[in-house]
Amino acid sequence: MSYAAAGAASGAAHAIAEAIKASGAIVTVDPEEFNKILAKAQSPLVVAAKGGFFKTSYQYRLQGAGFLHQVSHRPAPRRRGRGSPG
Repeated sequence: MSYAAAGAASGAAHAIAEAIKASGAIVTVDPEEFNKILAKAQSPLVVAAKGGFFKTSYQYRLQGAGFLHQVSHRPAPRRRGRGSPG
């Protein structure tokens, strides 16, 4: 990621954080509901963040209908080696 892209992403995240302070409405939704809201949005801006200490997790945020909708996703663990156990 270039410095310009990282700066733009950081700026977008900061703008959303400031909007949250102003409105204060964060709604956590299921992934299916998030996709429905995303499909209805005219020109969506989705902010994605990767986090986690021992396990990687992802958070996605989208503003719509006066709320900031967020969904967290933790990918399924990958199996290593050949074959499946059992």
